[in-house]
Amino acid sequence: MTDVASPPVDPLQPWPLTVEWRPVSGRFIAVEEIQLGAMVLVLTAVPAVLWLFFDVWPLLAAAAAVLVLGATRAVVIVRSVRSWGYAERDDDLLVRHGLMVRRLSIVPYARMQFVDVSAGPLERMFRLATVELHTAAAGSDARIPGLEAAEAARLRDRLAALGETRAEGL
Repeated sequence: MTDVASPPVDPLQPWPLTVEWRPVSGRFIAVEEIQLGAMVLVLTAVPAVLWLFFDVWPLLAAAAAVLVLGATRAVVIVRSVRSWGYAERDDDLLVRHGLMVRRLSIVPYARMQFVDVSAGPLERMFRLATVELHTAAAGSDARIPGLEAAEAARLRDRLAALGETRAEGL
């Protein structure tokens, strides 16, 4: 008798297939790329300008390293944003994200204390918002960035209503 080895079970792969995953907006890629570009610009300009005045070559090498790392991160951002998703179930909300380190958060509606919707200037330019769910345990909070503003408002209202009907939070 031969035993066929079953593949190892990975609790996060595949993501639960019994739910309908909703992605974040593709415009969130542009928001992340612009933020990265601003950071790379500053971190490259400072050593480059100092190099012009002091002619110390390690400063130029630092600027080049920042450019290379920034370009690498720009490529990764696309896949990183596409890894974000959420699913609404009857009793809880699922949030997933991550490439190298995958994270699956399950937040029961009954445990939610309040829901925040925020949007910085860049997010508002792209008509996006971030929904944050707060629970009594800080480690179980969840956030969903890059949602369309209308979807963020809909999700906030639905989560608030579900939290009230569960009578433990909100």
